[in-house]
Amino acid sequence: MYQRRPRRETLGEPLRPDPELDFQRTVSRRLVHRAAVAEVLVTDAMVLGEDHFLVGSQWPRDHALYHPDAHRRSDPLLFAETIRQALVYLAHWHYGVPLTHRFVGYDMDFEITDPGALCVGGRPMPVELQARWQWTDRRPPRRYGARLEVALSVGGRRCGRGSLRVVALDERSYRIVRGRIGGAESVADSEQPRRRVEPGLVGRLRNKDSVLAPGSTADGWLMKPDLDHAILFDHPTDHLPLMVLLEGFRQLGHLMTHPAASHPGGTALTLVSAAVDCLAFGELDVPTRLVVREDEAGGEMPGERKLRLDALQGDTLIASCASVWAPVQFAPVGERPAGLPVPCA
Repeated sequence: MYQRRPRRETLGEPLRPDPELDFQRTVSRRLVHRAAVAEVLVTDAMVLGEDHFLVGSQWPRDHALYHPDAHRRSDPLLFAETIRQALVYLAHWHYGVPLTHRFVGYDMDFEITDPGALCVGGRPMPVELQARWQWTDRRPPRRYGARLEVALSVGGRRCGRGSLRVVALDERSYRIVRGRIGGAESVADSEQPRRRVEPGLVGRLRNKDSVLAPGSTADGWLMKPDLDHAILFDHPTDHLPLMVLLEGFRQLGHLMTHPAASHPGGTALTLVSAAVDCLAFGELDVPTRLVVREDEAGGEMPGERKLRLDALQGDTLIASCASVWAPVQFAPVGERPAGLPVPCA
């Protein structure tokens, strides 16, 4: 049904720019579940072996939402979105999952192991994902459950890892799973209309990109994404997508970890890992409350912070995220502490 690249049987070789991968054009937008061509990141894929692939992607120098930070580090959520698109593309292109099936995310995690490799330069960045596919619940033709594990590299330099687990359902199965039995009830938002947090405080550039609003308590937060946002809601949906929840978690984490960086001599922090568990559908018409807790034990590196972020609708925990924020030391190269992420040169 879909054209496949020739198989390459040699496994375990070092990642490097592969001339067989094409970075000249994107794949069809419908194969990655995107309505806008401009939001397609995957450019190509090839089979390396049984359930083993190499996926090519081109990251833009700039992006309306997933833009580089002030120090030209690529947005880590660009990696997360690439993992999502890679899984969906391989499901349709290689495994023949019908285009009409609905994809539901269960969990996603990613880790940036070498932030210095993801500095934005003078041209778009070609990246490669070495990907392993694993079936977790395969019951064709109605249900396809799978996990994709990936290793990220740029120019042969390994710099990250991640995974995503989903289930793809036909319309009938989706409606059964999607039923609101035992879920949060649709209720009117009793909170007074509140302005979203200023975008600069949550690491965003435009007012409409902020998804956070103050809650009813001093330490309470509400997630209020713009349902007309052209990227967060690229196409119609009946629930909060995983990437929207991840954006909410990222913005609250940024808000919690960046006050010190606004002062002279302050240390900037960067999100280096996140693990999200989706436990229930997030309804669009139910208030979503965010709660953050800090791991008092701290991280493994000096200055590292670990945050646990939860999203709740009523008393229902719909998603949870464990995140790690690492410091970036702006000292001369020879004086930077070993093992810490470094800013772009």
